[in-house]
Amino acid sequence: MRVLILSCNTGEGHNSCAEALREYFTAQGAVCIVEDALRFLSDGMSDFISHWHTRIYRHMPDLFRTGYRFVEVHPSLLQEGSVVYRALTGGAGRLYRFLAEGGYDTVICVHVFAAFMIEVLLQENPGAWKTAFLATDYTCSPSGSRHDLDWYFIPDSSLTEEFIRGGVQAEKLAATGIPVRMGFQIRGDREKAKETLGLSPDCCHLMMMCGSMGCGPIQKIVDHLCAKISADTVVSVICGTNNRLRESLERRFAGKPQIRVYGYVNQVPLFMDSADLYLTKPGGISVTEAAAKALPMAFVDAVAGCETYNMRYFIERGGAVTADCPEKLADACVRLLSDRQQLQMMSDRLDALQIGSASRRIYQILSEEHLCESK
Repeated sequence: MRVLILSCNTGEGHNSCAEALREYFTAQGAVCIVEDALRFLSDGMSDFISHWHTRIYRHMPDLFRTGYRFVEVHPSLLQEGSVVYRALTGGAGRLYRFLAEGGYDTVICVHVFAAFMIEVLLQENPGAWKTAFLATDYTCSPSGSRHDLDWYFIPDSSLTEEFIRGGVQAEKLAATGIPVRMGFQIRGDREKAKETLGLSPDCCHLMMMCGSMGCGPIQKIVDHLCAKISADTVVSVICGTNNRLRESLERRFAGKPQIRVYGYVNQVPLFMDSADLYLTKPGGISVTEAAAKALPMAFVDAVAGCETYNMRYFIERGGAVTADCPEKLADACVRLLSDRQQLQMMSDRLDALQIGSASRRIYQILSEEHLCESK
């Protein structure tokens, strides 16, 4: 197979998912690369959309929440012929040339923007490629089914009826799970991971990271935590690309060794291995990564939208908790960190979900399709 995975530079989640697929497919001998779908519009457009997506997530979450709800109520905004649809599919011609020159036979879209472009190409080139859309949230998003590809890989079989109601044909659905990189599929020893990070193996470790963009009321939550955590608790706050937040926290908590502040880190699996509890916003990829580690979670409802459904999925299954304000969320974390039995129960609930190699399942489906076609 020659596989093109189309991602989108709106946060690191989609790229991380795409990399998990590339990692596995390449190991199986497939030719596989990842491209930013927005680059086929133009580099400037990709940078513009990525920049404003980050700004809205960090500084105007209510705008994102309102916009998501509006699209849910008015799905015609994303239908063929709409202004938004035409804008997002403007790079279809450049994408076609890229596919032709690279000789790709399979396209996997891990973002709806990419799926719109592929739909346009299929109208003029039916059957030219094996195509798939990979849902990266635990819901059928308003635009997640408004195209007609060969396969729709979804996080869980419990979402099947929701996707069918959204317009996807049942025979095109496969409950594969959401791919995560190999580092998240391997569970390291917690005490050793703590020692590697310079922590006491006996401490209670709260890992806090709200996406690669560092959004949500992080400082308020850390303020409350700082006043309430026990002497044997350490809080690691990972700010991602939010340098302003990192600098602010470093100044605010200077001289407080229980609060450790980090910028962008490349060792997220190690931090998860070391953590007793993970405080995060419920982005589809990050919560799946934590679930693969069987790491109990506390959720910040930072931007709502599709993340509300992710939050609901894991809370209903007993692997996570949330609260409706920063102080109550900090209280919930403090209670959990002092209750090893409850944390173990949450970990067991996540372990029971058996979040394994979604990449392997997706590869098997697509490779079997190719074998059938070649016979």
